[in-house]
Amino acid sequence: MQIIKDKQLVESNWTYVADGDALNEGDITVSLARWNEEKSALQAHQGKVGVRLESDADVNVLAEDVDSLTLVELNFPAFTDGRGFSHARLLRDELNYQGEIRAIGSYMPDQAFYLSRVGVNAFAMKNADELAVALSTLDDFSVKYQASTL
Repeated sequence: MQIIKDKQLVESNWTYVADGDALNEGDITVSLARWNEEKSALQAHQGKVGVRLESDADVNVLAEDVDSLTLVELNFPAFTDGRGFSHARLLRDELNYQGEIRAIGSYMPDQAFYLSRVGVNAFAMKNADELAVALSTLDDFSVKYQASTL
């Protein structure tokens, strides 16, 4: 699956492993609940491990784990749900997370610019045809009035 990462179209090799499913080889993401329950086993996983955060999650529970995670996926259940923006900002500014923050779910391509301003550096779109639009929005504005996380 193609995604945008660091303003480039790239192939993603990450797989989401649902709660209760067997862990597969390679780079995986799991729910926050699974991460908290199986942290030791997941840290020993052969491959990179990331966590998927739902919009109602408490980002601060990852405070001690940010160095163990390569990817944090922020799931947007609807384009009107802006809690993922706050999650990204908290991850970057409060928890000093340096890894990939990927927006997934139901957000609009023209929100990519604003998501990038709060620390999101990767975007997976439900509709692959929207990738080019989202990529083009990342350079929409040359002058910015607000401070940025990046």
